[in-house]
Amino acid sequence: MEETPEKNPPVSIVRCADYGEENVYRAVGEAIGLQGGMKRFVKKGERILLKPNLLAAKAVSSAVTTHPQVVKAVIRLVKEAGATPVVGDSPGVGSARKVADRCGLGEVLGDTGTELVEFRDAVQAENRGGHTFRRFEVAKEALEVDGIINIPKLKTHVQMFLTMGVKNMFGCVPGKRKPQWHLAAGTDSLFFAGMLLDLYYLLKPRLTVMDAIIAMEGNGPGSGVPRDAGLVLASADALRMDAAAACILGARPDDVPVLRAARARNLDIDVSGITVLGERIEDVKIKNFQFPPVVSPNMTERLPYFIDRLLRKSLTSRPDVAGSICTLCGICVEVCPPSAMKKTGKILIDYDRCIRCFCCQEMCPHGAITSKEGWLKRLIPGI
Repeated sequence: MEETPEKNPPVSIVRCADYGEENVYRAVGEAIGLQGGMKRFVKKGERILLKPNLLAAKAVSSAVTTHPQVVKAVIRLVKEAGATPVVGDSPGVGSARKVADRCGLGEVLGDTGTELVEFRDAVQAENRGGHTFRRFEVAKEALEVDGIINIPKLKTHVQMFLTMGVKNMFGCVPGKRKPQWHLAAGTDSLFFAGMLLDLYYLLKPRLTVMDAIIAMEGNGPGSGVPRDAGLVLASADALRMDAAAACILGARPDDVPVLRAARARNLDIDVSGITVLGERIEDVKIKNFQFPPVVSPNMTERLPYFIDRLLRKSLTSRPDVAGSICTLCGICVEVCPPSAMKKTGKILIDYDRCIRCFCCQEMCPHGAITSKEGWLKRLIPGI
């Protein structure tokens, strides 16, 4: 669907107390209705990819994945608009089918007769308008549809501080290609955030609907604590929606690498200039939300590059394995991009090789890996 990009797209915020099917359908419908309704984003006869967060095969109560009722509401609205929805993602480990069945989405897909698309085939996509990255290997299945609706889950993320709308599109990179990007970024979270922005603008989802009814705080994105937020957000611009969501949680833009990277590109993330429809941000703010550790960005940005390299690892958090919880399943060893982990009688991490991508923490099925602050940050609190 060719459209002239909207200037200053608004963000809708709607309250939703629980995951009751009709409550969610009402809230999602209202949030999209404030944006002009689903027919503004899809046309009759189109095939539309719905891209939820299907990180890992965990129970829906863990708040790791987009709730199936939120996906169901979007499915209903897309069908009512005359288009055909399909659902797809590339989990960090395992198949989308396995994750969907574990979190309850499989039942929704069966009830609604909706196809689940596995992202298996990677193709090279030219990204001529990219700020830094001119080509990507993305799922062929994500390029063959007429349009994309992005359905993220609001969660913390040890590497990216928060995972929201822009970050959710990284799931369109097939699983085995994801570690290549982590290796390329190394310990530079801004490099990785810049890649996420370029990928988001390459794929250009027409609409983003965020599941923030139950969010996740703490040791996210795979082992955090569910936190009642009671909201559904929607926007044609996921970046502006992410800025609004971060403000609701009380996060500073500088703490969120995606927002820092956006500001460096002079993209508009100033919440005071964003048109908000429905609830006001100040009326729905979440108090005492528990964020993961963060390093002050200004500390390393002011230093010469060679000193920055020496200090970055001592200032950034690193993964730490709790031996009392670890079952030695070995998933962390399998997913580690630089192969910095090995399994003996316990999990050992070579911190000289570790790039602080936290793929191990993200994919640990038992919550045995947490983040530990770098030694210099512990010595100098507040930096």
